[in-house]
Amino acid sequence: MSTNQPSRTTHDAGDAPDEGLPDARRRRTILIAVCVALMAVIASVSGLNVAQPDLAVAFGASQSTILWFINVYTLTLAALLLPLGAIGDRLGRRPTLIAGLTVFGVASAVAGLAPSSEVMLAARTLSGVGAAMIMPITLAVITSTFPAQERGRAIGVWTGVAGGGGILGMFLSAALVDVASWRWLFVLPVALVAVALVLTLRSVPNSRDVPRHAFDTVGALTSVVAVVGLIFVLQEGPERGWAAPATLLALVVGAVAAAAFVVWELRRRDAALLDVRLFGQRALAGGSITLLAVFGVQAGIFVVLFPFFQAVLGWSGLLSTLALMPMAVLMMAASGLAPRLAARVGPRATMASGILLAGAGLALMAGVVSVDGGYLSVLPGMLAMGAGMGLAMTPSTEAITGALPREHQGVASALNDVTREFGTALGVALLGALLSAGYRDAVDARLDGVPDATADTAREGVANALDAAHAAGPHARAVADAARESFVDGWQQAMWAGVAVMAVLFVYVLARGPRHPGPAPAEGPERVDATTGS
Repeated sequence: MSTNQPSRTTHDAGDAPDEGLPDARRRRTILIAVCVALMAVIASVSGLNVAQPDLAVAFGASQSTILWFINVYTLTLAALLLPLGAIGDRLGRRPTLIAGLTVFGVASAVAGLAPSSEVMLAARTLSGVGAAMIMPITLAVITSTFPAQERGRAIGVWTGVAGGGGILGMFLSAALVDVASWRWLFVLPVALVAVALVLTLRSVPNSRDVPRHAFDTVGALTSVVAVVGLIFVLQEGPERGWAAPATLLALVVGAVAAAAFVVWELRRRDAALLDVRLFGQRALAGGSITLLAVFGVQAGIFVVLFPFFQAVLGWSGLLSTLALMPMAVLMMAASGLAPRLAARVGPRATMASGILLAGAGLALMAGVVSVDGGYLSVLPGMLAMGAGMGLAMTPSTEAITGALPREHQGVASALNDVTREFGTALGVALLGALLSAGYRDAVDARLDGVPDATADTAREGVANALDAAHAAGPHARAVADAARESFVDGWQQAMWAGVAVMAVLFVYVLARGPRHPGPAPAEGPERVDATTGS
């Protein structure tokens, strides 16, 4: 969608007459509504991770099928964010949010009642469609209804929910699985959707772009193919193999579609779905690269932390999730603090400080972790990482949304969300692969004298090794110790890779980060009242 072509932005009657914005009390209710809606979407990304064994037993499904229950949701969500964000700008943000909440709520209920794997896969796919309607609109509603002086704080709250909500959702999901069954996982998103729907119907105003050009169908289709292909590679590469035919085909299709999208958008220029020339701006480029790296490292670290808590420390899924809560709470608090800090020292300094703090946390975890050190050995690093990421995420998000005008905030928000999803998939794939490679390299030297069959099982991963140790007889202690110590070696390799990413990002932000607070999203030259059309 163009940022230069004149368009008209319509707003509901009844808003504040001076700026067309809701009053302060209504804005608070709007913020609660969109954050509850966002929480439903974020919690559903990670919720099923805690119930994989239960799902396998309930459906008699393979591990590959269970992973698709999880991955098809994020794949659909990421693929449809840009086109549905643009459609929401055109059709109206309030009706799009209501429709998305309805689709998401119904799909979540169907998933909770699913009698078979096929129904579960279909429900999760439909949930991804609803989530792709909700997620970009929640941020677009904030940027189009909050005045410039309050927008940073509101985005900070939204960013805190987006960053820490996944951990909170995993904790609540693990608690539901422990006290009830996996089907109760879907009560949480349905309940959140019901609350968000009531608040949206009561408080969220409508705004939309009335464009002068046709919808960019070719750009929408090529963006969908590109995102599906590239995220499929990141999700399936570790499982199928990076050189597997399906992986290579997806890579080629995704790369060709991405190139075609860029070429087409450059030709469309003023009528493009996304004006790719905007990436020449410091704010948009810096914000996007920062979010990509930060969310990548965060997601990759979770891949490392969960096996550490469960396999090395022997904790339950619920306790392991609870162990992440201090990091989530500090991340959400820092996200709220970031706008005030950015107003004092600037967004570039705030982003750089957050990146430096997060990198220090990773280095601390890499340097002090040990089998005997336990939770307290990694907690300081987790807290530093949570605070640093909270400081970096909010100004990065504000830089992206500030780069596009108010009437195109659905596209801006979708771009922000696509960047997060790509970063998450990239971090899980790369840091997970480093962890696995480091474990395999280290465990071989520690399995001397262990029977071949047991050693082969132990090489597959720390959980496999600990399971095999139960039947290893006199070698049980040696196998278990080898697995735990080798996991720590793999942990350190993954953590130091994260430190390297943060170091490169720190230098980039100092050189190319946004120098000043992002401008308020500009408005089109005309604004008309939705009721009178004048």
